[in-house]
Amino acid sequence: MRLLSSVLIAGASVALVASAAVGQRPDDQILPRSMELLKVGEGHLAAGRFAEADGALETALAVDPRNRAAYNALAKVAQREKLYGQAIRYTKKSLILEPNDKDAIAIQGEAMVEMGAVARAKENLAKLQKLCPGACPQVAELSAAISRGPTVASAKAPEVPKKN
Repeated sequence: MRLLSSVLIAGASVALVASAAVGQRPDDQILPRSMELLKVGEGHLAAGRFAEADGALETALAVDPRNRAAYNALAKVAQREKLYGQAIRYTKKSLILEPNDKDAIAIQGEAMVEMGAVARAKENLAKLQKLCPGACPQVAELSAAISRGPTVASAKAPEVPKKN
């Protein structure tokens, strides 16, 4: 009789976990509407229309929050707007979905360089080099960003207005 309640609780737990897993889609089955919005957002990004790109990409994520490419594209928009902390946050969300996402690791590393966290960017570079034993463009891009260092505009500390 004592075991009956434990067995019932364990059985109910297994049934709940199993039913939750049945309703989830695999990572590679992103909703087509989300992919369409991603392409629209990337087009706006390429044209330099950051507000429109941001809107399309946010909508792509609202349609399907598992769209890693949309997180990476939002990180690129944030980088182009010099919002490096926001770029790192978007890449972290992408890396939660896929810890070995080479694009997200490279984008994150570039944002870290711009923020002055070169040592952490080098950790990302080492991780990329393990993931890409041969040549891959992400390693080359991040290596170039580390060699170049932070840009002058991002290396300057923001000025704090003085109170009179």
